[in-house]
Amino acid sequence: MLEKSFGLFFYLKQSKNQKKGPQYIYLRITVDGVSKELSTKRQWEQSRWNQSAGRATGSKEDAKALNAYLDVFNGQVFQAKKVLMQTDQEITAEAIKNLLTGQSERKRTILQAFKEHNDQIKSLSGRDYAIGTVNRYKIAYEHTASFIKWKYDSDDLELRELNYEFVSQFAYWLKSVRMCGHNSAMKYLKNFKKIVLECIKKDWLSKDPFVNFKTTLKEVIRVALTKEELSRIETKLFENDRLNHVKDIFLFSCYTGLAYIDVAKLRQSDVITGVDGGWWIISKRHKTDTATRIPLLPPAIEVLKKYKDNPKCSSNNLALPVLSNQKMNSYLKEIADRCGIDKNLTFHIARHTFATTVTLNNGVPIESVSKMLGHKSLKQTQHYAKIVDIKISEDMAVLKQKLLDNNKQTG
Repeated sequence: MLEKSFGLFFYLKQSKNQKKGPQYIYLRITVDGVSKELSTKRQWEQSRWNQSAGRATGSKEDAKALNAYLDVFNGQVFQAKKVLMQTDQEITAEAIKNLLTGQSERKRTILQAFKEHNDQIKSLSGRDYAIGTVNRYKIAYEHTASFIKWKYDSDDLELRELNYEFVSQFAYWLKSVRMCGHNSAMKYLKNFKKIVLECIKKDWLSKDPFVNFKTTLKEVIRVALTKEELSRIETKLFENDRLNHVKDIFLFSCYTGLAYIDVAKLRQSDVITGVDGGWWIISKRHKTDTATRIPLLPPAIEVLKKYKDNPKCSSNNLALPVLSNQKMNSYLKEIADRCGIDKNLTFHIARHTFATTVTLNNGVPIESVSKMLGHKSLKQTQHYAKIVDIKISEDMAVLKQKLLDNNKQTG
């Protein structure tokens, strides 16, 4: 913010107990009628001082040297004023004095602000923030620190040095040096952007360096099992009990849409009798803390009944005895091979299968599917609807063939 009035004036100031001899030279800085005094740490005789000019009189070398020093001091004041303007700080007499004396507000840095944020969310881990979220910001911080060292050969940077070039080069570094895919790079930048926006809200940063940078994600086609592939897994009986165990848990997710962590944490008390008299799951998604209300289909109920008396379940009030995600995915690869499924079968594919093959492909409205998946917005669920377009295309191809056959028969 520009000042309305600005003035500088050098003058002699006599100390309280001083009656004669040299006096200290002070500078009075006045901004919009408010003044602050600053000692130049120089002394001069009153008889050789021009009060109106605020300078030493005479042509002697000592007078010339003092006036040259005062001119430099004067220039430093204007330089301090320029710094305040460039950093969009309010120009006041006190702010200028603080800059000149080194007492200005401590400089805020990028990593310092990032660390403060991470420390706060870590203290709220398990309550307001999921552990996965805390870890993601920790990794984003580490990437930011590594980028600053790579690009600027520095351990940290002041917030005022953030600009579009920083952001765009950070994106380049994530993709080239860190070898992140586009979407992964954008997710880390979004983590960093949250820190930047908080700094703007706290008036630590005046401009948003992301203003002309797009953090748009590229669309990813979700892989799901077809009806035929799902049937192959359901009807396959393995001689290995562990494979049958993993198959059951996977199928439970295929018919409920629950993510791995939500299946692993599902408690017997989360399964209740719903308004229709049937079994329902009423719980919250671990990832987003959004509510999920899912009427259970017969295949899912069969799995729950099968493991109801499992020691691990009964002793921990768990609905199902779930292995680690790593072990589940390892066994699922073997299941895919044994069932002749040419897909990288992971546990998360079960959630996609529920959204498409089990529900949307069977006419369940997308709004209902969105609620059961625990999505916060319909936009998240619409990604699955595009997979359904493939199914529609296949169905229409069958119809076209039927119409061609009918035309041949009538022709």
